Amino acid sequence: MLPTRNLVSLLTALFFYSLGVVEFLAVAYSYLAHSELNRDKWLGNPTEGKTEEEGQTLQDSIWGKARVAGDSVMNLRQFLLEALETCFFSCYDLILHAKDGSVHLLEDYKEISEVADITAGGCSLEMVAALYDDRSIRSHVRRARELLSLSTLHASLSTSLALQHEKAQERAPGAMKEVPEFDGLGFMEDISGSLGNLVSSSSKEIKCVESIVFSSFNPPPSYRRLVGDLIYLDVSTLEGHKFCITGTKKMFYVNSSSGNILDPRPAKAAFEATTLISLLQKISSKFKKGNPEFAGINCLSVMSYSFSLLQKISSKFKKGFREILDRKASAHPFENVQSLLPANSWLGLYPVPDHKRDAARAEDAWALSYGSELIGMQRDWNEELQSCREFPHTTLQERILHDIALYKVTCDFVDAAISGAVGVINRCIPPINPTDLDGFRMYVRNNIFFSFAVDADIWQMSKENESIVRSTFGHMLNILQIQNLYLIHWRRRLTALELATYASANNDLKGTKAYQEADIPGIYNLAMAIIDYRGHRVVAQSIIPGILQGDKSDSVLYGSVDDGKKIYWNEAFHAKVLEAAKHLHLKEHRVKDRSGNVVKLAAPVECKGIVSSDDRHYLLDLMRVTPRDANYIGPGSWFCVLRPELVATFCQAEAAERSKSSAIVEGKDPVALDSQQVTDVSADVSTETDVTASSSLDTVEEDNDMATQPTESGMPCKDVVLNPNVFTEFKRAGSQEEIAADEDVVRKAGKYLLDVVLPKFVQDLCMLEVSPMDGQTLTEAFLAHGINVRYIGKIADMTKHFLHIWDLCVTEIVVRSAKHILKDVLRDTQDHDLGPAVSHFFNCFLGQIILVGTKGSANNMQMRDNKKDQASLISQCTCILPLMFELPEDVRSQVRKVSVIRNLCQKVGIAIAARKYDLDAAVPLQSSDILNLQPVVKHSVPVCSEARNLVETGKAHLAEGMLNEAYTLFSEAFSILQQVTGPMHREVANCCRYLAMVLYHAGDMVGAIMQQHKELVINEHCLGLDHPDTAHSYGNMALFYHGLNQTELALQHMSRTLLLLSLSCGPDHPDVAATFINVAMMYQDIGKMNIALRYLQEALKKNERLLGPEHIQTAVCYHALAIAFNCMGAYKLSLQHEKKTYDILVKQLGEEDSRTRDSQNWIKMFKMRDLQAHPDLVQVFQAAAGGYGASGSSVNKSINPVIMGETHT
Repeated sequence: MLPTRNLVSLLTALFFYSLGVVEFLAVAYSYLAHSELNRDKWLGNPTEGKTEEEGQTLQDSIWGKARVAGDSVMNLRQFLLEALETCFFSCYDLILHAKDGSVHLLEDYKEISEVADITAGGCSLEMVAALYDDRSIRSHVRRARELLSLSTLHASLSTSLALQHEKAQERAPGAMKEVPEFDGLGFMEDISGSLGNLVSSSSKEIKCVESIVFSSFNPPPSYRRLVGDLIYLDVSTLEGHKFCITGTKKMFYVNSSSGNILDPRPAKAAFEATTLISLLQKISSKFKKGNPEFAGINCLSVMSYSFSLLQKISSKFKKGFREILDRKASAHPFENVQSLLPANSWLGLYPVPDHKRDAARAEDAWALSYGSELIGMQRDWNEELQSCREFPHTTLQERILHDIALYKVTCDFVDAAISGAVGVINRCIPPINPTDLDGFRMYVRNNIFFSFAVDADIWQMSKENESIVRSTFGHMLNILQIQNLYLIHWRRRLTALELATYASANNDLKGTKAYQEADIPGIYNLAMAIIDYRGHRVVAQSIIPGILQGDKSDSVLYGSVDDGKKIYWNEAFHAKVLEAAKHLHLKEHRVKDRSGNVVKLAAPVECKGIVSSDDRHYLLDLMRVTPRDANYIGPGSWFCVLRPELVATFCQAEAAERSKSSAIVEGKDPVALDSQQVTDVSADVSTETDVTASSSLDTVEEDNDMATQPTESGMPCKDVVLNPNVFTEFKRAGSQEEIAADEDVVRKAGKYLLDVVLPKFVQDLCMLEVSPMDGQTLTEAFLAHGINVRYIGKIADMTKHFLHIWDLCVTEIVVRSAKHILKDVLRDTQDHDLGPAVSHFFNCFLGQIILVGTKGSANNMQMRDNKKDQASLISQCTCILPLMFELPEDVRSQVRKVSVIRNLCQKVGIAIAARKYDLDAAVPLQSSDILNLQPVVKHSVPVCSEARNLVETGKAHLAEGMLNEAYTLFSEAFSILQQVTGPMHREVANCCRYLAMVLYHAGDMVGAIMQQHKELVINEHCLGLDHPDTAHSYGNMALFYHGLNQTELALQHMSRTLLLLSLSCGPDHPDVAATFINVAMMYQDIGKMNIALRYLQEALKKNERLLGPEHIQTAVCYHALAIAFNCMGAYKLSLQHEKKTYDILVKQLGEEDSRTRDSQNWIKMFKMRDLQAHPDLVQVFQAAAGGYGASGSSVNKSINPVIMGETHT
């Protein structure tokens, strides 16, 4: 039986899964006050491994989960599936016994509130075994396999550190332990050597049973199907016994089969059970008779039953099963939850673990291929998606149910699309048009349509032309020189074509999501995902009903299918598109087709409005839902469009300008109006938006998860609209003045981007209000501010004086250039050469150029090839992408190689061994270091707008210091998001982070740690172990632990923080300096001043080098040093450093700023302290200071810790 302490903690933690402490107590006490349950019936026999209090806790948790989750039966089932006491029951009915004596069967897709009122108490819930069918029994077997292993458990380092600290405190309670200086808190000299510390070795597998596989007797013969047989299993126990198990409609039992003949008769009457795990317990050699059967018992009786069985099984199964349950019980509840869309890992275990036989794994690999849950089973994704969108969403509860259904279907589609795309690229799925060229072939699998976004024959054509050049001119000129010139020429042409097709797919996805966010009734879009794998880009879409059944040209109602030769128009369709255009700031305008017919459109000409066989109106091909960028209107820039965030911000700013002009014309004073409007616009430009991470972003591509937001500030921008067909080949109708006015507005938007948005963004970067740490967060910052990534070269030129930003930009440019070359390499490489090809590319790209002798071995030949390929590769990278930026000649020596490897692996989907690499060697990587190629996915999974609005409102309240209101809003958003997305989502992590901040500022460190730990676990799941947000999570956990005087635990988390920062941004970054200050603060508070001074001085060096000697963060370092010297009694040094702080603040903020005045008070304080060391000068100083006394601030007050991930000012 599980220890009582662990079980209570588990049940409480499971309830905290959706509630805070206050809500938990309120629900629990409310239930205890009103409950009229028959406690003997509910709890079963308390002596069989369960106390009454523990049973009541689970009971309260279940009802609390139901109430908070909107009384959803599906959420209640999910709770029971995750609770350890009921997790192995998968096929059952829920019976609700109401207070009035009525009995109700709870249907899955209904709300409990629709059946009975449970808020008054007096209700009980009963789990009754249901009949299995083919689908449910296979799911049950798969669930049993999961429960008997730890493969689904994600063990966070933070959880392990906390458990170790707790055990140490239990062994020596109250003992004062000397806090050591941790080796991990160094200055990041050996970044490559830290790779092995990031990925922890997998926990030792605990075996309960040797194997559970589907028997070769399957499928059951027809005469056995008629009596209820569904499945046969072969089970081998750890005792060496083998059994053949029959799964029927009602139960599992051991049959009498032996050898090759099926004998369906039960072996023993006792060898049968309702669940597979219960049967495995019974067939043990030491099983004792008299176990209770599972029939019509409620959920707490199930709990008693399951733990009583654990006392009656064999020692091997009992030990293994208890150890698994203990391991899962000691973990954080979120660590047992799987992410629907997990992040790829670019590092794999080293040494590579042995690959052992696993029949169940092999079975699943074949049975679950390409997204089909059962062989022959296919889902109608389009119908499911459109039906979910048609759900009513007027009330809050309706909107939540609408978002739940939509999110689940979209995630399932993305998962199936990934499997199908991998099958397409691996040539496991035949095309529907096999006679076409490779790049133009299309595929259908599981009702998903797949097509390539890159024309594969283009590169083949270039290869053929290269051969011609070689054969013609090879005897005349240096073939290496010709090859390089030729490759550069073709690389430019091919890259332009590749970027166009890549950007087309990316823009289509972005446009699809924009219309989905607009949510106009009557306009439908397809489910869509983009998968990059092995150098190919595959677009996956749901299938329009009837589109594959012949010519459907007569179904086109809107737009053009032949590049404007004929433009279709339908009044009803146009009215819907026009409504969407209002949300997207698009103008209704007139265009001409090639026959001279004039039509009105409110969308790009090339979009297509189709009515399908289900009578729904679909809008397709949305590559240009925003106008073209007037700064990029030359050849090859067809898909260079403005970001939707920029369009919304520009329309708001333009509306403010027009309002100001109107006020001047009317003779009104525009100052008050203009002040508020400019403030709103500036805030809109500079606000950091939480964006969903994308692992692969091309230079002209943008993140697809950025939603187009309508203006919510009340600004009169409805008249500021843009024509999406400006600067295109399509003919526009109307007067010349109107055409010119449309072009002027679009040009003005491009000028607004250059003259307002870019300088404001650079200012935010310089002031650390935006602080990207790697290529991914830099891209997210670009997109959040409405800046296309193609402006990265201009940003680099504008930030040359800030080395860390310039380094990030240059590294990102190099990686994006190399990515296209590496994708070409992957496309042209056969399966058996993929590992050597990738390692050879990395060696050419990052290895040391060395001269080799004329005589050489195979290694020398490889080095010579590396040198030749390296020169070609570098020349191609420096000119492949038109980014308005010229890379320096010594770029290879300037970029951080570990960051380049990490960034490139994440963008292409490569996993390498987590070992120490000698990146200065000629051949840093071996082919055995390449462990995996993974698909990189972009999708249009929706977010919950209801929760997003609550979070934005909560952030505003938090900024104003309204902690109670902010906590309420963040908690409500957290509860809604958990219902919609489950706990494993980035938005849930953001809610936890804000809740932790509120509790931290309120002085509740324990509550802050609980919320911060949730965010940390979610970030590790959804973003990756070394994502910058994960590093910030560890840093904040350290600060909160330090607030509880658990300094050793805090420093252990700081060690992890610095490890993650070294991988993501390297040692030269302001966030590293801020972390050093926090580390110094911890050592300072425990009296280790020498160590604290080392970190403070290192932080000062970094800030002076990266930000300059007069930056505000440099002043923070000087102030921290002043405080440290004050604690040491070196008041003269304190005074010197604080004066430097004051000088910087006066120059940057002015004398009237509160921070400047605080610094002035500190100076007076340090002067007084210095004079107190010389009593004869005290009276003189007091007379000169006008009787100034001690400052209101404590002399020993430490500097305020920096909450990582927040805005620095």
